[in-house]
Amino acid sequence: MAQTSSVPQAPVVIVGAGPVGLALAGDLGWRGVSCVLIERGDGQVFQPRMDMVGIRTMEFCRRWGIVDDVENAGYNRDYSQDYAWVSQLYGGYEFGRESFPTVRDEPKPEQSPQKRERCPQNFFDPVLTRFAAKTGNVQIRYCTEYISHQESDDGVTVRVRDLKSGEEQDIACLYLVGCDGGASRVKERVGIKMTGTPALTYTTNAIIECNGLEQLHDKKPGYRYIFIGPEGTWSTVVAINGRDLWRLSIVGDGTLRTLSEEDVSQAFRRAVGRDDFEFKIVSVMPWIRRQLVADNYGTSRVKIAGDAAHLTSPTGGFGMNMGIQDAVDLGWKLQAMVEGWGGEHLLDTYEFERRPVAIRNVNEATNNLKLMLTPRESLSQAVFEPGPDGDRARQVFGDAYTKMMKREWYTIGIHLGFRYEGSSIVGADGTPEPEDTVNTYVQTARPGHRAPHVWLSPELSTLDLFGRDFVLMRFDKSLAVDALLDAAERACVPLAVVDIDHEGARMLYERKLVLVRPDGHVAWRDDVVPEDSNALVDIVRGVQPLGVTHPALAEEITR
Repeated sequence: MAQTSSVPQAPVVIVGAGPVGLALAGDLGWRGVSCVLIERGDGQVFQPRMDMVGIRTMEFCRRWGIVDDVENAGYNRDYSQDYAWVSQLYGGYEFGRESFPTVRDEPKPEQSPQKRERCPQNFFDPVLTRFAAKTGNVQIRYCTEYISHQESDDGVTVRVRDLKSGEEQDIACLYLVGCDGGASRVKERVGIKMTGTPALTYTTNAIIECNGLEQLHDKKPGYRYIFIGPEGTWSTVVAINGRDLWRLSIVGDGTLRTLSEEDVSQAFRRAVGRDDFEFKIVSVMPWIRRQLVADNYGTSRVKIAGDAAHLTSPTGGFGMNMGIQDAVDLGWKLQAMVEGWGGEHLLDTYEFERRPVAIRNVNEATNNLKLMLTPRESLSQAVFEPGPDGDRARQVFGDAYTKMMKREWYTIGIHLGFRYEGSSIVGADGTPEPEDTVNTYVQTARPGHRAPHVWLSPELSTLDLFGRDFVLMRFDKSLAVDALLDAAERACVPLAVVDIDHEGARMLYERKLVLVRPDGHVAWRDDVVPEDSNALVDIVRGVQPLGVTHPALAEEITR
């Protein structure tokens, strides 16, 4: 029988050391909040499930001071980022191509001080691990599994097991967060159900080592190849490190199949279009594309985040980035509760704010998947025929497919345009909600939205002002804000005032006073100090109940 012992209390325990758990631990540690991160594995990533670090995630990395670490993590930033859809690489037809700059050469958009990066999980996880460890407030315990927990009015007791010794321990904490994936045991223990489509496709991923793949075929290099055969879209090949590692995804359908290594080998040879070359299958992982969002995000002291809360097709690259957004939203709120300045309802706003974003994003990803698989229903076999008739058919098909797929490839609106409409910790100003767009994004300082980026100097963005505290941006120094500062001090809410003398920023933020939350979203704005500063401080720290509920998930998620 395993021995049981107790360990010292930690304010927060996190289960799951994937990118979301690591980001939450790092953010808490960066905020000065101690936490214990439990991971049943040893920290090694053999099957990287993501490779695109989105623009909003890179803004968080800028905040944490790890942009250089991400850029230098190991991906070949000079490798082609083109997308191409082909019948096969060697001797096959190229139906179309969308050309992109290399990661190094891609310009930053005007709406951000950062841009997206290629950093697959086997590179990104170590970056986040070092960041978390460097804070000095994070204890990472590998080869340790979560068993169960007991929640009370004043805390949570978490039972864990050391997988090497078999010893069981109880960790007393104030809050528990399950970042332990789609099969989350924390979620299961709480009894949280998910709504949506459990199986969109059964897919098999294989990491393949193949040196000099570019020399084996007659197509221009690309980051992602989509393979279309007589049966329609059947696989993709993605550059994992921009050198010699590739991810082959064999896209199935609604039928569960188990593929052998020989099946994978045959599929890769078919994609390349030849048999006379060497390669090594590093790992094979069957998985299921899902479209699911949790019906709720937890209890008063136990929350879920990342894949535990939402499961999405990777078409669009939203999954991990959405989970990092969960972590940042939850991080400052947990800090507030641990330090005692958070109101009774502050943590309730985590689900209210983040769950609609999850519904929006998983719906978008499923739509992208349907577009990618469109040739399964509409493909003319003429595209595979040689000669002028085949050329014309390929031109028509390729142009239509290119136009259709642009929605997946240009998604700045998804990554930066999410907003927290109706949240009880946002002081609405009566302005109408702008359109929620996908391919475009217009910055706005409307409460609930991401505070806009403006270059205040060649190296200083407005985004560099946000993160640790609430920030009151004052565009008119003649306005006395002592009452608001005093109200924040009485409530122990960290608040800094920053005077901005920049005409471009003044025009974009539109008000003389703009209050920005620690996560970088606008909480309130006006041209005058509020009549009741205590009331405003109580709103933004979560004293007020939600008062509004979102419609049922079943009515919102597309099928």
